[in-house]
Order: sequence, then structure tokens, then C-alpha cells
Amino acid sequence: MDVLRPQLLRIEGRIYRKNPIQEQTCQHEEDDEDFYEDQKEYRSTMLQGSMECTEEPCDAYVVVQTQQGFQCTVSAPSLLYKHIVGKRGDTKKKLEMETKTSISIPKPGHEGDIVITGQHRSGVISARTRIDVLLHTFRRKQPFTHFLAFFLNEAEVQERFLKFQEEVLEKCSMDRGVDGSIFQKPKKLHLTIGMLVLLSEQEIQQTCEMLQQCKEEFIEDICGGQPLEAEMAGIEYMNDDPGMVDVLYAKVHMKDGSNRLQELADRVLERFQSSGLIVKEWNSVKLHATVMNTLFRKDPNAV
Repeated sequence: MDVLRPQLLRIEGRIYRKNPIQEQTCQHEEDDEDFYEDQKEYRSTMLQGSMECTEEPCDAYVVVQTQQGFQCTVSAPSLLYKHIVGKRGDTKKKLEMETKTSISIPKPGHEGDIVITGQHRSGVISARTRIDVLLHTFRRKQPFTHFLAFFLNEAEVQERFLKFQEEVLEKCSMDRGVDGSIFQKPKKLHLTIGMLVLLSEQEIQQTCEMLQQCKEEFIEDICGGQPLEAEMAGIEYMNDDPGMVDVLYAKVHMKDGSNRLQELADRVLERFQSSGLIVKEWNSVKLHATVMNTLFRKDPNAV
């Protein structure tokens, strides 16, 4: 990693630097792999500990004063609890010891808040910061569960796509690897805005509410109260080397030549990135409709 361009983690509007760790590797038993991985992530997180109250403002979290001292809650899906607890509870114990706090985590399978309690406000904030970074890190390792997309399932679009498939198979059936298994299913044609990892019903509900907010705040204005008419025309591939192509996609643009569809998609992406539901990797949506993908040969249900 370039030390001048370290990896940045965006959590609840705050940005954290993730510092590199050089580890000596050795063989471990298979059932301990998750523990050692947790420890490496934890030690990386610990490097953030000295900066949350010096380089970062300490008022980003809601910390309340109680009879026991100070308290802060963290909302997280139960699937991620184990990464805060660690193997045999080691990660949690380290957090508590080094921040001088007590951390209460719901039992596996039970949704609820993680509660941090401590005698000193700075210790509670430190524990909260480290937990947030751990949650963010391990969330990124989860497989995608949902995606935001515009579906292109109008009857006319499906008919023309089937015609395209027929012509390609007729002309290229003798070419290596070209067969019906790598074509997208007509009913699944879509434009992807972004991929999400939603690990609880609460996060799914949050996504639905955010889409409704987008509709009320800017989608209706961009559309002008009318459907956006777009068309697919032209084929491109997803790799700079034609010999290594796995995906072919149809280019999509507005019939009136405007940029409204791109603007709409980019603003939805920005809203979800700022909420943390979509990890920020690009500043703009690449509008495309996948028509052929070699992945479909192995997984017909892929999108």
C-alpha cells in the first residue's frame, strides 16, 4: 500500500485511516483461523486508538452520563457480534482492558444494541471508535445480499434481446465458449446502481425508507413527473484485453440526449454511500445492461 495514499474507512460521516500491519505468518489449526484473522484486524484497529480524540472531534457519538459513569450504544446486526467478541472472547477482553470499559453484547441470534459503559468519557469514545472500525471491516468481507437496480423488463426490450441472442448464436455458434448458457435471462435485464450487504430486517427497512426519501427529495424532480425513456444501443466489454473478456454489456442512454438518468443514478448512489449502506468505490454509476457473462455458465442465478 502506498503510504501516501492509505486506505480510508468512512463510518457515520467520519473518516479513519487504516494503517498497514506487517505480520509474520505461520501455520495454525483450521478452527483457529477466524481467531487469528480477528486479532490482525483488531491490532490494525488499535492503531486508531490514539487519534480519535486528538485528530478527530469527540462529539460525533451520543455518550450519556449515568450513575455508573458514561454509556454509548452501537447498533449492529447479530451476524457481526462474533467479530467483536473474538475467539474465546479475546477481542472483547482486549477492547475492555485497553479502553477501561465494559462492553455488553447480545447473545448470538438476538438482535439488539452493543452497550459500552465506562468511568471516563474518552474511554467509551475510544471503545466505540474501535468497534465501529471492526464492524466496518468485517461487513466488507460479507457476500453481497441485495442490489439497487433499474429493471429493463419491458416486453419490447425482452423481445429485442431474444432476437439479439438468436443472431449471436447463429453467427457465432462455432466459436469456442459461445452458447446459450452465457446469456442473461430476458426478465433479469437491469441497470445496477450499487451492491449492498444487508444483514438484518432493520437494515432492509432502512434501505426501503431511504429509497422513498430519494424519490421524494430528488427523483420526482429529475423525472419531471414522467417516466424516463432510455434505450440500449451498442455493445461494449468489461476488460481492456479482448482476449480476457467475461462480460459483454449494452450501452444505455436517454432517448432525449439528456443526462437525467445518469444524474438520478449518481445521486441515489451518493445517498447510499453517505449512509454507509454502500461502500464508496466509485463516484459515478457506470450505466450498463449485462447481456452476456461467462459466470452464468456456472451460476445461472447470478445477476
